[in-house]
Amino acid sequence: MKRLLAAILLLAGFTACNNTATEDHAHAPDGSHPGEGGVQALSYTLYTTNSELFVEFKPLVVGQTSKFAAHLTKLGENFLPYTEGTVTVSLVVEGKGIRQTATAPSSPGIFRLALQPASAGMGKLLVDIKTKDFTDQFIIDSVPVYADEKTALAAQSADAAGSDISYLKEQAWKIEFANAPVLKETIYDVVKATGEIQSAPGDEVTIAAKSNGIVKYAGNNNITGAAIRSGQTMFSITGGEIAFENVNAAKQTARAELATAKAEFERAGELIKDKLITQGEYRQAQLRYEQAQITLNNLGRNYSAAGKSLSSPINGFIKNILVSEGQYVSAGQPLAVITKNQRLLLKADVSLKDAEKISSIQEANFTIIQNKQTYNTKELNGKVLAVGKTTASNAPFIPVHFLIDGKPGMLAGSFAEVFLKTTPVADALVIPVSALVEEQGVFYVYVQTKGESFQKREVKLGANDGQKVQVLSGVAEAERVVIKGAYQIKLSQASGALPAHGHEH
Repeated sequence: MKRLLAAILLLAGFTACNNTATEDHAHAPDGSHPGEGGVQALSYTLYTTNSELFVEFKPLVVGQTSKFAAHLTKLGENFLPYTEGTVTVSLVVEGKGIRQTATAPSSPGIFRLALQPASAGMGKLLVDIKTKDFTDQFIIDSVPVYADEKTALAAQSADAAGSDISYLKEQAWKIEFANAPVLKETIYDVVKATGEIQSAPGDEVTIAAKSNGIVKYAGNNNITGAAIRSGQTMFSITGGEIAFENVNAAKQTARAELATAKAEFERAGELIKDKLITQGEYRQAQLRYEQAQITLNNLGRNYSAAGKSLSSPINGFIKNILVSEGQYVSAGQPLAVITKNQRLLLKADVSLKDAEKISSIQEANFTIIQNKQTYNTKELNGKVLAVGKTTASNAPFIPVHFLIDGKPGMLAGSFAEVFLKTTPVADALVIPVSALVEEQGVFYVYVQTKGESFQKREVKLGANDGQKVQVLSGVAEAERVVIKGAYQIKLSQASGALPAHGHEH
């Protein structure tokens, strides 16, 4: 149902340790329509490190039962509802207290409780949560308990319905939703640049042919992306029927040379005994014999009946296969590229107009264009390798290189949007970039003003480091902005109708 908003003048000043809270008047949790012959319901929104509490109840009146609808959300990645746990609501007035416990939610995220105050006065509400993983507590100070309903009605002041956008917890729990507080912190002015992920030096090797011949694959694992071990044979190269590349002929020639060299060496050994040859001539015969042995051994080790074998020098993955089986190759021709994919280079191309700003760069944020993932070079154990002093011959840009750790989905050849951090801006109001909604060049955010109420606000922006952005106007510190689910709230606003409330209290 449509909720009417009103304020109670005597309710104020509630606080909680590590909690933030907002208060508003909402639909009555006992099912009656607010403002029709009864007091209007209240709601509070509070946060701890683990949880968000949005609780609704009618003002507390001596002798009357006030029903509570406690909406509990886990402050995780998608703000999911609590589906288990025990919730206790306690009221303490002048040192005396009453409480009730719900051992399970009546529906995902909603715990229903009730209290019947016995005495009037200024009280304190405590909401305790106990799950199998942790406990949590919310405290609402300065909650009045009225002697009768007439006194409660007299304390109310009708307000016109506000312009907030209504978006219920039941709706938010069904989508990817999250909010985050506006923080005051240091942000860096940045230089924006285009970038590319490249393989790091030493992280990638090319296997090349060592002789002319016909390529044959060793096994069936020569496919892009396959894992490869150091020393694992990938190719063999054979002369086949090409006479001048025939391996057997090369072996026969090497054997003949070895036999000749051996005979010459043995003869020199006899002659040197009688000093019929010099020491230099003897050493030449010995050297020829040793070289012939090496040549034949190399042929035997690197050539089999299938030809000369080529193996990977590193553990890694096959990045590219550059030849087809049966293809004729020449000595030195690349056959395959193997990569470890452990360390990568981020190359940023900086425009000449920003040349003076990049001398002190130490880190950068960057977003991979293909998958929209954002990273920070420091978080990837990155460091600046080099800042160019001149432009490349074929492009008017200054290159800046970072050495970083590789991550899944971060592939050499990927393009990136790079934010090079330069001058710090202290005490800036900062929100995540994901909170921004752009409409015709104007930026907006959705601020969660209450548990199920939101405001769309235009914001003026300052420094943007790719992950966070400075807000010059439009929001205040500690307000909470929607960082996931803003588009769904926008659609809800565009529909022009408030959704019917899903709580049947």
